[in-house]
Amino acid sequence: MTHQPTSKLFLSLLAAAALSLSAVIPTPALAHCDALDGPVVVEARGALEDGDIDPLLKWIAEKDEAEVRQAFERARTVRELGEEAREVADQFFYETLVRLHRASEGEGFTGLKPVGTTVDAALRLSDQALESGDASIVVEPITEHVREGLAERFEKAVEAKAHAMHSTEAGREFVAAYVELVHYAKAIHEMASGHGVHGAHNTGAGHADHGGHGGNHSMSSASDAAAESHHMAMHAE
Repeated sequence: MTHQPTSKLFLSLLAAAALSLSAVIPTPALAHCDALDGPVVVEARGALEDGDIDPLLKWIAEKDEAEVRQAFERARTVRELGEEAREVADQFFYETLVRLHRASEGEGFTGLKPVGTTVDAALRLSDQALESGDASIVVEPITEHVREGLAERFEKAVEAKAHAMHSTEAGREFVAAYVELVHYAKAIHEMASGHGVHGAHNTGAGHADHGGHGGNHSMSSASDAAAESHHMAMHAE
């Protein structure tokens, strides 16, 4: 072949760039779009084969289109240099696309996850619902779990309230049960009404707090609610 030293130099730089993308500072998130068998990479793989980038642009912000187009063209060119070059070029493009997709969601990127990486159960249910066109696959188990979570906390608060005046200790038990109930309910309501969900970049600043309870409690309740929903979904096979 006559693609010499310029092509080899570019290939080396491309490999270095692909590796360097993994050094981006991570942000906690529920991620499955960063897996090699996730929806972003699956579509990217097909686009590299047929040469059509347009279906991929939905995954990124408009401001990042130029960078993705450039990476796509470079990857397509380098793929022609051989099997090893093809693998490096594909990896480079996948990481570029996923990194910018994650950035559009306000999330960090820690590198591509291997095929078969465990996916959060709620995300898996969402994907299954979209694939089948049946919303009940994701709606019913999560709705039922939220109902159970609220009912359990309500019953605990009612029981504690009945004894709240018996002693200071009993009163504190009621307050603890009350706080757990209202913050759980608030967190669920905020998420259901579109606040504090993935991609919304809501810091919680400026929101009124129930009875003077701080935002940290709300965030904690949201985490508890998410964790419980995950636990439920894992058993909703």
